[in-house]
Amino acid sequence: MEDALKIIASDSLKEKVPQFSVGDTVRVDVKIREGERERIQSFEGTVIARKGSGISETFTVRRVSYGVGVERVFPLHSPNVASVKVIRRGKVRRSKLYYLRERLGKSARVKEQIASK
Repeated sequence: MEDALKIIASDSLKEKVPQFSVGDTVRVDVKIREGERERIQSFEGTVIARKGSGISETFTVRRVSYGVGVERVFPLHSPNVASVKVIRRGKVRRSKLYYLRERLGKSARVKEQIASK
């Protein structure tokens, strides 16, 4: 039974999974259906969490819009997630950045990781 679920789930997995981690600032392009039309909407923010594995892997992106914190949870392998682009890499020391919810302004920033070549 469990193997059958893995086989079904493996068909829905994306081949090219974007490489990003917690603390990175990303732009997620999401497909939105409005009646018969379909358009792509961008959501840009800081990745504060990744959880799960396989087909059920999700990541949470947070941004502050007009003074209000907005968080969205995206399934990594969803066909509605068109693309994930890394804007800047963040230097963090923990796997979940839930403490950013209580922070505002400069204290809510994540240090940028200097790229080593």
